[in-house]
Amino acid sequence: MKISLFKNRLVPVPTLAGLACLLLLAGTPLFWWCFKGESFFCLTERYPADGLVLEGWIGIEGARAAKTEFEQGHYRYIITAGGPTNSRWEAERWNFATEASRVLISLGIPSKQVIAAPATNSGNHRTFESAAFVRQALEKHQLHPASLNVFTLGAHARRSRLVFAKAMPSSIQVGVVSWIPPGFLQGPWWQSSERSLDLIKETIGYLFELLLNSGRTSNAPAVERNE
Repeated sequence: MKISLFKNRLVPVPTLAGLACLLLLAGTPLFWWCFKGESFFCLTERYPADGLVLEGWIGIEGARAAKTEFEQGHYRYIITAGGPTNSRWEAERWNFATEASRVLISLGIPSKQVIAAPATNSGNHRTFESAAFVRQALEKHQLHPASLNVFTLGAHARRSRLVFAKAMPSSIQVGVVSWIPPGFLQGPWWQSSERSLDLIKETIGYLFELLLNSGRTSNAPAVERNE
């Protein structure tokens, strides 16, 4: 008895027209991402809100811009979010949320309107950890806003909004303000190494968060976690 391990089968091969359609289907998302991806991630969508959340890692100039947003948006309070720095060369690590609150007060925002929500973890899931500590700060101060706006930098905006929306109670609407430093968006993004890195990183990070929850097993608001 002869044993055969393989069989002959017909394999369909696309025609030139079929190949063109396949290339069009594959190339359209890439074409859109190249020319519209940055503006997609640099999302600004505000809600009328009592509270503004500042991601402290965006720096001093970002804090100044957040002060302007705070005053023009007639917010009642601003919450600074962020974790400790992760530089191994720093003898004393400082916290982005704590430093941002200090800067805002020095810029003239009354201290009673500034709430620091320093996270304790700067390793994995930093944005989610920051959002969890913001939720804890709201509960601690017995604040129950119908909506919050997150103030962050550039292309990080869409992912920040998604993460904060997951960490907040379902009763809170989460908006976002994408701060663009003056002159930052001059020219195509691929001519800037910083913008190129941001766009690639945020594209991967957003899809990872959207599809796989960034590897987290839960969106519970617990702040004592080792993920």
